Amino acid sequence: MKIISEISELRLQITTWRRQGLKIAFVPTMGNLHAGHISLITEAHRHADKVVASIFVNPMQFGVNEDIDNYPRTMENDQQKLIAANTDLLFTPTPAIIYPKGLDKQSYVEVPNVSDGYCGESRPGHFRGVSTVVCKLFNLVQPDVACFGLKDYQQVQVIQTMVEDLSMPIEIIPVATTRENSGLALSSRNGYLTEEELKIAPALAQNIQWLAQEIKSNNDFIGLAKQAANFINNAGMKTDYIHICHARTLQPASEDDKELVILAAAHCGKARLIDNQQVSL
Repeated sequence: MKIISEISELRLQITTWRRQGLKIAFVPTMGNLHAGHISLITEAHRHADKVVASIFVNPMQFGVNEDIDNYPRTMENDQQKLIAANTDLLFTPTPAIIYPKGLDKQSYVEVPNVSDGYCGESRPGHFRGVSTVVCKLFNLVQPDVACFGLKDYQQVQVIQTMVEDLSMPIEIIPVATTRENSGLALSSRNGYLTEEELKIAPALAQNIQWLAQEIKSNNDFIGLAKQAANFINNAGMKTDYIHICHARTLQPASEDDKELVILAAAHCGKARLIDNQQVSL
């Protein structure tokens, strides 16, 4: 696996592969990799000749009350996992490389509507940071396909909408959420959970599953979501939000909608956990 941090070296390698007629897949990450990330690499290999991953803890997507300095950085372990998964190239830029003018003078990309609400409301500016850095990484890597985990469902919709709106020649491939046996979605933030909190945290997924069954026979979406939030709170967590939405637009679901998604976030100790489930009626 090649490890590259400079843009010029990355572009040289991408150009070489392009001249050879090779198809390129891309998996952007912020590191601290787990089995969910590796599933993205595995899926990427199914769609391309070369797989590029990136590790970049993006300062633009962290809010004023979010401590980027404490975000877990495990570069050596991450590299070993990517090598084991047969990753061809790892791009590891610094903030100075990605944002040479600094964040205050950086052009940005903002995706309206799907960025609003849910995590967009709870974390102002978060999706502006996500869409901006992904757009820049797409311009650098120039992939044919890019893989994103469905655990961050809203993020996938933001990226998909950006690609469509800006006519980017990239296929976005959503990849199913990887879970613990308890149902808890794998996340870098699970590392913040204590042993006791690890027993509580699966309540988020469990109540989403309950809600997914209930909405098949009851279209009181608001009332059911409130019940699920109460169940989550009673389990020892603090619900940030839980909503039933149209699966593509992320607008509040109507009784006529057939393709839905349940979006939820809750605090468990120091960790803010997100999860979702798609439902077809």
